[in-house]
Amino acid sequence: MSVENKKNKNLPQIISLFCGAGGLDLGFVQAGYKVALAIDYEMAAINTHRKNFNTTKSLQCDLTVLGPEGVLKLVRKELRKGSRIGLIGGPPCQGFSRSNPSSDVDDPRNLLPLLYVNIIQELQKVYHVEFVVFENVLGMKDKKHASKYKSLILGLKRLHFDVTEKELCALDYGVPQKRNRIIISAMRSQQGYGEVVPAKTTGQTTVREAIGALTEPTFFNRSLTAKDIPFHPNHWTMNPKSKKFSDPSLQTNGNRSFRKLAWDKAAPTIAFGNREIHLHPDGRRRLSIYEAMLLQGFPTNFVLEGNFSQQVLQISNAVPPPLAFSVANAVANSMNFK
Repeated sequence: MSVENKKNKNLPQIISLFCGAGGLDLGFVQAGYKVALAIDYEMAAINTHRKNFNTTKSLQCDLTVLGPEGVLKLVRKELRKGSRIGLIGGPPCQGFSRSNPSSDVDDPRNLLPLLYVNIIQELQKVYHVEFVVFENVLGMKDKKHASKYKSLILGLKRLHFDVTEKELCALDYGVPQKRNRIIISAMRSQQGYGEVVPAKTTGQTTVREAIGALTEPTFFNRSLTAKDIPFHPNHWTMNPKSKKFSDPSLQTNGNRSFRKLAWDKAAPTIAFGNREIHLHPDGRRRLSIYEAMLLQGFPTNFVLEGNFSQQVLQISNAVPPPLAFSVANAVANSMNFK
């Protein structure tokens, strides 16, 4: 399967860092951009990316080892010197997340935004970096992380970008999920580019609209393969072993590990803590991966690779594609490409 759409050759080509499954990438592809290179640390995520983006060079690399010079070397293999490019991505957010009670100011993952800036600076030596789109959790702006957030903004401005900071909710962009994230859009200065203003859109607003018509998923067993799962290869979930699945009185939304979705409300973020995906509204099981994908706004032809835990990680970390599409269009409009 492929999610590739017709490209607008006048738009800058995309370099995607920390690409994950490609939710942000998908929104940009749907808006007419070409993703030339995508990099992530997780091999399962790269396998997903390769399956769904067949014209992109998708590579498994540790950016902290690769470094800015290593990224530039990889980009030079894909794009000619002097090409116009845009960088998109969001470093792992667990170190900044408010839902992580043990989040640490000195978490090494919190240094990744600085690495992001250094990579941009290195790419500017060879390419025209027209824009940067950076996504992360709201906790990144909390007091204990404020210095790192400020360094990111100042770093982008130092590299001659005009920066727009916005807190966006997926529910405002056609996704039935109350998922709030920081989106930083940085446009190359002195190019006459306008402010990046993602247009809100209408769409699904409840869990029922997204997954209410689905059949029951397949439950995991050790010999299970994607071919054994009818309807969609990701419509599977783990066997519900806890007593809380058979006794609704034990299920409370105060226990985030057993948070049950409501049919006629928007979903919260898809998973909590140690890759624990939330409960289906009937309370008898957790969501299937495919149900989580639909609640994130992924199209029905998108397929995740990897084991169950790897798929949960990919979908819970992904940027909802409809939100990404609005951001991508707003960037194009800023550059006067309609």
